[in-house]
Amino acid sequence: MLALPLMAMVAPGARAEGMPQLDFGNPYVIGQVIWGAGIFLVLYLLLSRSALPKVEKVLGLRRQTIENDLEIAHKAKARADDAVAELRQARKNAMAEAQANVDKVVEEARVAAEKQTQEMNARLGAEIREAEARVALARETALGSLRQISTDTAEALIHQLSGSSAPVDVVTSKVDGVATARGF
Repeated sequence: MLALPLMAMVAPGARAEGMPQLDFGNPYVIGQVIWGAGIFLVLYLLLSRSALPKVEKVLGLRRQTIENDLEIAHKAKARADDAVAELRQARKNAMAEAQANVDKVVEEARVAAEKQTQEMNARLGAEIREAEARVALARETALGSLRQISTDTAEALIHQLSGSSAPVDVVTSKVDGVATARGF
């Protein structure tokens, strides 16, 4: 709609070739360009003197805030990395200490078991020696009484078979000879 009144103002029969906005032969286009440049210059001066310094100040504060936040974040990351390294070292130390305690307890248990085994072996050895001594004494007693029993039995048999008593010296010497030959 706006194009029709402008076309009516242009001389009839005059027609621009190409883009009509750049037809500087038209007095309206030159006026529009001058007014556009003037408005642009005024807006530029207003913005460059009032609004752009405020925007620059806000951007500077924001840049400073971001840099401060990044520095704080880097410091926090460094502290966190240090804390993680410290935690890993503490964990490693705790594991080493726990392993040392386990080794110590195992060694103490081994020593206690070895001591108990030695004590038990010593007690069993003493009991075995006592039993062997009792067996040896019982054997000696049995063997000692075996000769007397053999002598008495031989005298009794001789008396029952022959009806007379044999001399005790002869029976005792014969029984002693057989007992010695057999290892009694």
